[in-house]
Amino acid sequence: MGLFIHETQLVFAAFMAIFLDALPFMLLGVILSTVVENFIPEAFIRRMTPRHPIGGILFACVLGIMFPLCECGMIPFVRRLMHKGMPVYIAVIFILVGPILNPIVFASTFIAFRKAPEMAYSRMGLTFGVALVIGLLLTRFLKSNPLRHAIPDQAEHREHNGHGHVDGHDHRHGHDHGHGHDHRHGHGHGHGQGHGHGHGHDHDNDHRHGHGHDHGHGHDHRHGHDHEHGHGHGHGHEHGHEHGHGHGHGHGHGHGHGHGHGHDHSHGGRLMTMFSHGTTELFEMSKYLMLGALLTALIQTFVARDSLTTIGQGPFISHVFMMGFAFLLSLCSTTDAFVASSFSSTFSTGSLLAFLVFGPMIDVKSTFMLLSIFKARFVLTVSIVVAITVLIGSLLFMHFFLH
Repeated sequence: MGLFIHETQLVFAAFMAIFLDALPFMLLGVILSTVVENFIPEAFIRRMTPRHPIGGILFACVLGIMFPLCECGMIPFVRRLMHKGMPVYIAVIFILVGPILNPIVFASTFIAFRKAPEMAYSRMGLTFGVALVIGLLLTRFLKSNPLRHAIPDQAEHREHNGHGHVDGHDHRHGHDHGHGHDHRHGHGHGHGQGHGHGHGHDHDNDHRHGHGHDHGHGHDHRHGHDHEHGHGHGHGHEHGHEHGHGHGHGHGHGHGHGHGHGHDHSHGGRLMTMFSHGTTELFEMSKYLMLGALLTALIQTFVARDSLTTIGQGPFISHVFMMGFAFLLSLCSTTDAFVASSFSSTFSTGSLLAFLVFGPMIDVKSTFMLLSIFKARFVLTVSIVVAITVLIGSLLFMHFFLH
């Protein structure tokens, strides 16, 4: 009984040490994520997206600095960006490397490995290398659409969100005289409520789309190609006379919806939204951090150090083991460095680097989130390529840069 209590105390002490070291960085990440969510417009990202593949890869890496999001909030954010027009290959790179290539993760890694600051630089360098490899492969070989659900057409998306409509009533009074080339064939046809008189060859393409009360009073003398497109909201009523030579076709199409949106942009509402978003993300991230810290504490307490040392010092198996360990733990990128540093006396620096790079890119929770956006075959292919690239890269970094 006494031995059980002693071991429980050891587990609790190890758990609290890991959790409390990581908690401030997780809170900082949540705060910045909340600010990004509420104050940075997604249209800004769409306008800034480069067209050249290399530029797109660099842009995806820079986004990590601009938007220091944990992988917990990365995928929903990127999904919105793709709906705004971001290319798929840039979105995939951002999902993979964004949780690592940001100042918060660099700072947490630097502090966690105080005695080996080269780990922080190596983590950033290997992550950028993985981004370059994945980006070039995607731009070269990605031919089909990897998305599980097609992105809606942007024009339809804008219409659906109410852009491009004129709310209210459009009253037009007066005379509209247009002169030029006039091809008008036939008789005046008025579709809608109105009167049209046409003589000769009059081909007037008058398309009126809208919802709003559109009253046009007066005389419309048109000599030429007259294409009039009016977008509004309501019912189109045309009264007047149209004189031309030919068939006058006046088409009145009433399409649209009257949208009256009242938005409350008060400071109190904005703060409540930020608080709600931050609290939700904090609890979501805390679950995975606590689980990871608990599993790490259990391993450190009950698994013999000699066994871990045997695995950890192997030139190849230690890297594979730590990558699998990172996949299962599913730690947040702002906190995993503290977990990795707790194994610094047992595992090789290269295997710890593999843990720090592979985990935030591909883990249990991010895999399920990726499957909500991308097809299973695409997710599997990307995961395998990332694993191979990280494995080779961590071995090279251990040989040339880490000691």
